[in-house]
Amino acid sequence: QVRLVESGGGLVQPGGSRRLSCTASGFTLNSSTITWIRQTPAKEREGLSCTSNRDGNTSYKDSVKGRFTISTDNAKNTVYLQMNDLKPEDTGAYFCAADLRGQKCWQVDYDTWGQGTAVTVSS
Repeated sequence: QVRLVESGGGLVQPGGSRRLSCTASGFTLNSSTITWIRQTPAKEREGLSCTSNRDGNTSYKDSVKGRFTISTDNAKNTVYLQMNDLKPEDTGAYFCAADLRGQKCWQVDYDTWGQGTAVTVSS
């Protein structure tokens, strides 16, 4: 069965850091495109970062550029999202979603979603 499982969320103070993990099973990440998506407490969803693992390209939305880094460990079949300089507006549920056809970032189909991991940025 094709699955994605997110982990690593929790409570962090503003300015702090957190690393999220997205582990895939039932398929290999190196032929797919993975997008990290945040759902705010207001239920608004936005793609934040994407990696096209066919060619190693990565992309970021302006709101997280310079603060977040996406990376892939093919040996562990895991995609990471390193989040630095966190802000209260980063609070939300973080999901990873896979395009199994490996289409270009921001032109993807979200074929498979994980269940999300919650990140709360607060003092």
